Amino acid sequence: MVEGSMTQGAGQGPEVERTATLRDFRVPAYVHETGPFAHSAQPGEPVVPVAPAGEDPLEVPEGYTPTERDLPVINRGDTVQVAVAPAAAPAPAPAQPAPGPGPLFVVGDVHGYLDELIAALQDKGLIDAAGHWCAGTARLWFLGDFTDRGPDGIGVIDLVMRLSAEAAAAGGYCKALMGNHELLLLGAKRFGDTPVNSGAGTATFQAAWLLNGGQKTDMDRLQDHHLQWMARLDAVEEVDGYLLVHSDTTAYLDYGDSIEAVNDTVRETLTRNDADECWDLFRKFTKRFSFRDEGGADAVRSLLDTYGGTRIVHGHSPIPYLLGEVGSEDGEDGTGPVVEGPHIYADGLAIAMDGGVTMAGKLLVQQLPLGG
Repeated sequence: MVEGSMTQGAGQGPEVERTATLRDFRVPAYVHETGPFAHSAQPGEPVVPVAPAGEDPLEVPEGYTPTERDLPVINRGDTVQVAVAPAAAPAPAPAQPAPGPGPLFVVGDVHGYLDELIAALQDKGLIDAAGHWCAGTARLWFLGDFTDRGPDGIGVIDLVMRLSAEAAAAGGYCKALMGNHELLLLGAKRFGDTPVNSGAGTATFQAAWLLNGGQKTDMDRLQDHHLQWMARLDAVEEVDGYLLVHSDTTAYLDYGDSIEAVNDTVRETLTRNDADECWDLFRKFTKRFSFRDEGGADAVRSLLDTYGGTRIVHGHSPIPYLLGEVGSEDGEDGTGPVVEGPHIYADGLAIAMDGGVTMAGKLLVQQLPLGG
């Protein structure tokens, strides 16, 4: 209630003080005042007081602090009471499951074919039209052999390095394994024409690099950060039950009885910078076809039993070679084998990913798992 003193006029009895109520401020419906305190009322509706003409509006006393008693409390029988239900609390947002790892993809040998790689990655929705990572939490593994034979090996390395950063920022990853051609390029840059004991006479990394499709433009553009990146690559990894390697050989067993041991041994060998040790490493990673012929499934099992996983995924040996099809790895015959996808063999334990892009085949990018 609003409290205040009101005095009866002359001739209306003794002066008494009483409390003003909203009834004192009711006006007929037709009264319409103007000014800052005007209020149009409907019959029976309480209104705020209107300052009389010529008088200043009601002033708020200095130091005024609003309290509960300053607000009119209406509790009369002629006032409609409206019950207002409290606002319902918003429903809690459903709990979001913790994001798990994204889909897993593997890429076979690229060998400098940058345009084909970009097209294959775009086809799988891993990069956008501008060549940037657009696959969120997806996981992408390159199985090695980025350079040699094709026109732009350094461009391939630059792309993979950039995608590694972009994928990590998006919550996924892009990683790569050591291939025999990474070892070959490292050796050619470090040792050049230094003689090494090849086991069949004297050889050099430079000669072997040129013989295996080394491109002068790649060597000219090779920088220290490319060399450092290649030298730190892992040789073996296990992901989602897939043992990932570059070469279809059991030579990995010569370097350790665990994935960590193999990777450490390979990096330590490169760090020592001994030409003969690096040549031996390159020579062993160049072996192939261990899983193809009789006893191939047992060879695969020897790796799986040692390093884990239920299937092995590799590059290195072009699928047309594994199938015994005629063709030149350099593509000199002008015709290419038809490769539609990965080749599954060795009792279903091995998945080959080198589609033979250097012999007019196909650069393969495959999501795992796959059937067969």
